[in-house]
Amino acid sequence: MKTLPPILALTLTLATSFAAESDTPIIKSRPDQPLIGSFRKFLFDGKTFAGWEGDTNKSFRIVDGAVVGGSLKEKVPRNEFLCTTRSYTNFVLRLKFKLLGKGANAGIQFRSKRVPNHHEVSGYQADMADPSWWGCLYDESRRKKMLAKSDMDALNKVLKRDDWNPYVIYCKGRHIQLSVNGLQTVDYIERDEEIPQHGIIGLQIHGGPPSEAWYKDITIEELP
Repeated sequence: MKTLPPILALTLTLATSFAAESDTPIIKSRPDQPLIGSFRKFLFDGKTFAGWEGDTNKSFRIVDGAVVGGSLKEKVPRNEFLCTTRSYTNFVLRLKFKLLGKGANAGIQFRSKRVPNHHEVSGYQADMADPSWWGCLYDESRRKKMLAKSDMDALNKVLKRDDWNPYVIYCKGRHIQLSVNGLQTVDYIERDEEIPQHGIIGLQIHGGPPSEAWYKDITIEELP
């Protein structure tokens, strides 16, 4: 067996060390602290609704470290949203989601606001639902239209129905990008200067048949 020259051996040792470090899961720190090696922070601590508001008596609950909206035992009577208690402007929002139940429909609100004296939320929504709303950008209760559609042929190759999928939402100025399971689904520029570029973040369960929307590992990295 040949021995390596000292310098080459040291180089390989360091490279192996750095590779091992890069493979280490990033989510290690306390929920209220920045994550190691990143400016990301947890928005949900996995145990309480601290920092969130909504119907936590019936519509939303916490199960195994995840927010669960809706029920598989009864119809979801109307749209419900669990929302952050503060607003955000420029950021990268990351989370994992899964939908359960035939006809399940949900979405992630961002740069949004509560509709006064109503259960609805108005603003951008990263959509998720069959047959073709996964990874789309919808304008909830405002313009009430799809702003950008995803390529479902490409998305169907990576989407895991009834299982966990990562969703990433990037907002910087008037630029919005969405990705599901590492596939970019939306690259959108807001042309309407009257549309606010700040607001709350919300987790939706859509009214309809018995269904559940699960959300976990919710982190945010605020950008300049």
